[in-house]
Amino acid sequence: MYVRLTECFRPRKQKTLIKLFSELPLSAYVQERLSSAKFVTPTPVQAAAIPHALEGKDILATAQTGTGKTLAFLLPIMEQLLDKPATGIEAMVLVPTRELAMQVTEQYNNLRGKKLPAAAVVVGGMSEKDQIKSLRSGARLVVATPGRLEDFMKRRLVQFKELRIIVLDESDRMLDMGFIAAIRRIMAALPKQRQTLCFSATLEASVVHLMTDYLRNPVRLAFGSTLKPSESVKLHAYVVNTNQKVGLLQRLLAKETGRCLVFVRTKRGADRLAKQLVRDGFSAAVIHGDRSQSQRNAALLGFQTDRHRILVATDVASRGIHVQDVAQVINYELPEIAEDFVHRVGRTGRAGGRGIASTFINVQDMADFKKLERTLSIRMEKMTVDGDLPIEERNKPIDVANLAPMRAIKQSKMVLLPGENLQRYGNA
Repeated sequence: MYVRLTECFRPRKQKTLIKLFSELPLSAYVQERLSSAKFVTPTPVQAAAIPHALEGKDILATAQTGTGKTLAFLLPIMEQLLDKPATGIEAMVLVPTRELAMQVTEQYNNLRGKKLPAAAVVVGGMSEKDQIKSLRSGARLVVATPGRLEDFMKRRLVQFKELRIIVLDESDRMLDMGFIAAIRRIMAALPKQRQTLCFSATLEASVVHLMTDYLRNPVRLAFGSTLKPSESVKLHAYVVNTNQKVGLLQRLLAKETGRCLVFVRTKRGADRLAKQLVRDGFSAAVIHGDRSQSQRNAALLGFQTDRHRILVATDVASRGIHVQDVAQVINYELPEIAEDFVHRVGRTGRAGGRGIASTFINVQDMADFKKLERTLSIRMEKMTVDGDLPIEERNKPIDVANLAPMRAIKQSKMVLLPGENLQRYGNA
């Protein structure tokens, strides 16, 4: 019998968390693969979810982005594939975006070793011929986005008669993107006897209603507030004139030498800002919905391998980018919804690390900024900048070496930068 709606909100009491992967009931082969990849200490999500998943239980887990959810479902999948080898597709991970599908597939392929076949990727915007070939080459795990997967299923290019485990990753994002009907059709076509693992950053009513149809007596796991940025990320806020944003951005980039993600609202704005940064001597790439898959892959690979220190992105990338050691996230423009802010800043301070997220605000943004703080129950550290900021002049590069030194200090009031009307804002 499927679990009732109210039961989905009842988190299980957590046992003492496992401190080492070696304490988990994993096979010697998987333990060896973890050791080779230098995975030693599981995150709380991994330590709590993996034992239940290995017992074959359904799971409904909510946790902030960057907490290691991918490994929490990949290790149980690997154990299933090792335990009962079959000739068809035995496991599937359903994700909202191509970028996330590629990230999940890459992590699985890096871990699987020689005993398990490569995963098949089924997503839009990439070669259909190559995807069909991978499905017919003995893949037993499929990582897919709902639209392309449903298309393949209608054309009978993939079958799931032997499927035993399905993962719905970032379920809330898939519903936000309008995939609910496709997900229902896909789930209806799968074997009834299966294990279902659902991982989500938030647990909104739409997610719960969907999950109550497909989860049977799930283990409910919850870690911290899923509607609040991770405490490992320092949140800074700067009030700045629109035509001084580029100057402030360059100062922050000059101060912090690590990888930086810069978020903007529009595709056109992302292209313009990336070109400006390149003209000014920074190594920057851009990623958004209008870029081809090969362009998106190249930008992400360049960012991962430090060929590009800066990646300018729209919110299409806020959940699809999983890159280690992102030193800072800069919200060049406020997101349209508060939840996207959480996922943006979640790209830094991942898996227990520390990070900085800076948000630019002009006077016109102040009402939206205060609403964002209230919605997320947060209070950002208000920062100011010593010295004048240059006014942006298009096509005229700014000499980064000659930028005035910046000293950001905490203020009890919001201090406006030079050139703005003299006015103060409280911390409400």
